[in-house]
Amino acid sequence: MYWTLELAIYLEDAPWPATKYELMDYALRSGAPMEVYENLKELEEETPYESIEEIWPDYPTKEDFLFNEDEY
Repeated sequence: MYWTLELAIYLEDAPWPATKYELMDYALRSGAPMEVYENLKELEEETPYESIEEIWPDYPTKEDFLFNEDEY
């Protein structure tokens, strides 16, 4: 399983919290690339995932970008 920003962005608007199977269904319905679906198939069948960060811990957040929102 590998994640890139280009793949993970397809799950950004997913209905969180969601189970593995709900995310797989969402990926298919939203037209995400098959790589997203294949990555989701490799997830463990646990309780619902709360966010993309639980699936890909390195997912960049707003704090990862260097800009000051107050200036805009």
